[in-house]
Amino acid sequence: QVQLVESGGGLVQAGGSLRLSCVASGSIFSIVAMGWFRQAPGNQRELVASITSGGMTNYADPVKGRFTISRDNVKKSVYLQMNSLKPEDTAVYYCNVVERLRTHWGQGTQVTVSS
Repeated sequence: QVQLVESGGGLVQAGGSLRLSCVASGSIFSIVAMGWFRQAPGNQRELVASITSGGMTNYADPVKGRFTISRDNVKKSVYLQMNSLKPEDTAVYYCNVVERLRTHWGQGTQVTVSS
């Protein structure tokens, strides 16, 4: 069984920073990519950023230049450094791990940015 544990969410003022962390445990054998998605009330879940096992990154346009994704392959962890946060970044953020045949999701962590 695979478990993804997220941490680092919270309440921050606009312009502030947060760092999200996600640690994967259990029967994970071959990670293809790891990433972060978010879902605001009334909206669909959307990709924020992803990183492949080889280190290639991809960012959604609204977060380019403000967010940085990184990973630690040994620790099976993925991180999201979020700077210059805006109220529109408010959402539940979900960790995502893609293996060759399976996809796993974390339980989500709330990020709230006040204006």
